[in-house]
Amino acid sequence: MSFDAIGISGTGMTLNQTWLDSISDNLANINDTTSPNNPAFQERFVQAQANPGMNGVSIGGIVYGSAAGQLVYAPGDPNADAQGYVKQTTIDMASQMTDLIEAQRAYQANSNAVNAAKDMYQSALQIGAK
Repeated sequence: MSFDAIGISGTGMTLNQTWLDSISDNLANINDTTSPNNPAFQERFVQAQANPGMNGVSIGGIVYGSAAGQLVYAPGDPNADAQGYVKQTTIDMASQMTDLIEAQRAYQANSNAVNAAKDMYQSALQIGAK
């Protein structure tokens, strides 16, 4: 009998927390501007991978999106060039919010699995003590 449900769900919670952190970075920088000569903020993506030879998941890496950005006319921006253009990131707010909800729900599901496993283990110990 294996008692690794808590560990497996714990790896999912760690992955989901990293995913939530990357989404918060993306949302915090969604309106950042830079001069047209500089790279725009690069969106962060978390890659998940199955743990080889183990149960659960781990962070396979962080991948960065394009630094190309988009040119926007904003002559009042302190980063604007002589023609009044700045470079903004191309992060989509709607997709980030959708990802945020998905990551939160996945974290909740893993947290619920940890609590259910803990309750089952405690019940098994109480049965064994009788």
